[in-house]
Amino acid sequence: MKIPFLKGILALLLLCMTFTAPAQEFPEPMQPRRLVNDFAGMFSAQEGNRLEQKLRRFNDTTSTQIAIATVASLHGYAPNDYAQRLAEQWGVGQKGKDNGILIVLKPKTRQEAGQIAITVGYGLEGVVPDAIASRIIRNEIIPAFQQGAYFTGIDRATDILMKLTSGEFTAEQYAKQGGRGIGWFFVPFILIIFLAPLFRRHRNTYTADNRGSHGDFFPPIFFGGFGSGGSSFGSFSSGSGTFGGFGGGGFGGGGASGEW
Repeated sequence: MKIPFLKGILALLLLCMTFTAPAQEFPEPMQPRRLVNDFAGMFSAQEGNRLEQKLRRFNDTTSTQIAIATVASLHGYAPNDYAQRLAEQWGVGQKGKDNGILIVLKPKTRQEAGQIAITVGYGLEGVVPDAIASRIIRNEIIPAFQQGAYFTGIDRATDILMKLTSGEFTAEQYAKQGGRGIGWFFVPFILIIFLAPLFRRHRNTYTADNRGSHGDFFPPIFFGGFGSGGSSFGSFSSGSGTFGGFGGGGFGGGGASGEW
């Protein structure tokens, strides 16, 4: 009588293991809900927070969700397959709009190459086609990753994805500029950053009656606005409240993958 009982217990344990394996392979989002889920610890706390605040503000202003997941293992899945399954499980993006993007990273080890995949929701496949996702991986991410600069690579890639999905430039324009060549869009801002100190020194020669609190050449946004705690470019204090989670977007396999 004891043997059938033991067999029943073993069968029950095997059944439980069968049902718990997928949950281990595809983790639930971190709590509290975040857009940057760094399970593998590839970013410092400061880097993760910077990415989180940037993506959260983009989510709040456009409704497009760009999420990041770092995992220690893909459990034998191809990178694209794993990323699509995880994005479907989490429901990245909005239901009906399917406007989600998930970037999945598996760090490099002594035994295995590092792997990355960008999976794109149905609603964004037109603005981020597979070829462009592949170009972003090759041009923005892998060169930085090869230097160990994980934050830099993801920061660049998310900048491009944000500009593509918000319509700041098209996939064709990005392709023609050869990846990071798209930086010509930022030339005016770079010039302002470098020229601002010159005008500041020049303004110091004015009398108190001829100068305002920030000088006569630039509005206040260009002075003191780039540091943390400010109310302009460097600060994410506005629009960065509690993230409510994902809405249930659908994915059909669009995107690309790579390794380093």
